Amino acid sequence: MNDKWLEFAMQIQSIAQAGLQYGKDRYDIERYEQLRNLAAEMISARTDLPLERVNELFCNETGYQTPKIDTRAAVFSDGKILLVHENNGTWSLPGGWCDVDMSVASNVEKEVREESGLNVVSERLIAVQDWRKHNVTNYVWGVIKFFVLCRYESGNFEENIETTEIGFFGRDELPENLATEKNTKQQILMCFDFLKNPDAPTLFD
Repeated sequence: MNDKWLEFAMQIQSIAQAGLQYGKDRYDIERYEQLRNLAAEMISARTDLPLERVNELFCNETGYQTPKIDTRAAVFSDGKILLVHENNGTWSLPGGWCDVDMSVASNVEKEVREESGLNVVSERLIAVQDWRKHNVTNYVWGVIKFFVLCRYESGNFEENIETTEIGFFGRDELPENLATEKNTKQQILMCFDFLKNPDAPTLFD
């Protein structure tokens, strides 16, 4: 479940990181460091993660803090959507973090190829969504999700380290065990709606 206290800690961390980047007074810098340490302790206490691990994940960046970009592909065949079976037993749209040297379109195509073995072409942007408004959140940073309609070109499933199989599912055949931090049932249905109305405007928060 989304946790308001984790959100408070994220906001404190963001303020502290900006202060460490732009602050000039050494006393202010010391206070921002204290705020950042406090945010890390709040995360550790709330999640039972060791403080050292929280610092690695949460307090290791410099510069102004920005959200991470997650790309998700909507690939259809005969009116059914492609889902990949994760190693943890859940199903999701193929996708992942956007690499720093890739565009949203090229990253979507790469992730589909890596997770499913299929070659696709990115065609339309379906939606840009703030993760906190739509998904179960389990990271201590912001995430912006890009959903992209893709055209299937070729390929078959190939064994890989991330997924165990793939499947194409109809609108009324979606599996129950979805990876809801990556995509909810509503987000997948949103992709089906876009397939039926490809001239619809891109959705965004």
